[in-house]
Amino acid sequence: MKPIKKIGIITGGGDCSGLNAVISAVTKTAIRKYGVEVVGYLRGYFGLYHNNFVNLDMDKVSGIMHEGGTILRASNKDNLFNYRLEHEDGSVTYEDVSDIAIENMKKEGVDALIVIGGDGTLTSARDFQRKGIPVVGVPKTIDNDLPSTDVTFGYNSALTSIVDSLDKIHTTAFSHDRVMIIEVMGRHTGWLALEGGFAGSADVILIPEIPYDLNKVVEKVKQRDAEGKYFTIIVVSEGAKEKGGDVHVRQIVEDSADTMRLGGVGKQLANKLEKLIPNHEVRNTNLAYTQRGGITSQFDRLLAQRFGTMAIDLLMQGGAGKMVRYIGRDVTHVDLEEVVGSGEVGETSKGGAKYVDKNGQIVESAKAIGICFGD
Repeated sequence: MKPIKKIGIITGGGDCSGLNAVISAVTKTAIRKYGVEVVGYLRGYFGLYHNNFVNLDMDKVSGIMHEGGTILRASNKDNLFNYRLEHEDGSVTYEDVSDIAIENMKKEGVDALIVIGGDGTLTSARDFQRKGIPVVGVPKTIDNDLPSTDVTFGYNSALTSIVDSLDKIHTTAFSHDRVMIIEVMGRHTGWLALEGGFAGSADVILIPEIPYDLNKVVEKVKQRDAEGKYFTIIVVSEGAKEKGGDVHVRQIVEDSADTMRLGGVGKQLANKLEKLIPNHEVRNTNLAYTQRGGITSQFDRLLAQRFGTMAIDLLMQGGAGKMVRYIGRDVTHVDLEEVVGSGEVGETSKGGAKYVDKNGQIVESAKAIGICFGD
């Protein structure tokens, strides 16, 4: 592999707290430790395709570590191996434009990439590595569902937002004897609802891994009434569903890597519960994007910076084709092919997400203190 003199950083997929801390750590380590230049591509792979970037230096990344979001912005619609092109006649085609991105890199003298994102973004990172571009991946998702790593940055900050919201909603629920439903993110996995709800004193937690029986939820509300606790807090993942039912689809976005947008299950649940417990007012709150933003937690700041320094060390020391990860209390690395699968171009491994174990220790501990999962 030829010497690396300039690297590019990409932030793809949804935003989350901790992205700026990674950007800061990568840039500072690259400049201070290795004396290489750094550029940041704007709006993920979109910037790589359009050759739209900014030069990153010590001043540019100063004071950004605690800020949520990403100074490079992000996009979850730009798979350069299956890119949506609109033509003058109004037709739309999907084409592999990755070679254009590679030519842009060569033109600017960018020798390698550090790609920060989830499974879709990292699948493209793997595919660029296969085409000869040295790449190191950094895992990112607030859902905490990526395999091969115990945790991803952004997750802890999202949990902090959820618990803070539950603490506030708790006092309102108590004051008005209400059933309060709080919908949180989690398309396919229930980590946010499980750990956020557990720490935030939820009475009912509904997650995708455990299809729920609505009657069990009603029983829990009535049980609390009988105990003189005339309010109930219910935390529900956006991907939760009733037994024999399906997820609640909010929107279909055709040009996105993940076309199905979930959301609205909390409102749906509220409408059903109001008919079954007429003696209670039922209110729904969807935390939505408040979970992604805000000040980055201490844990996520530290983890993101450790990821960033490890990523640049790997890249500069011949470790391209890897993804950094957090195992135990150590930051290590794993082959990208192992994380997203070794399938065809653009193909992410199926069934590789990290799901909540419905018989695991956390769920059993929650049930031991009386939390209902509707099963």
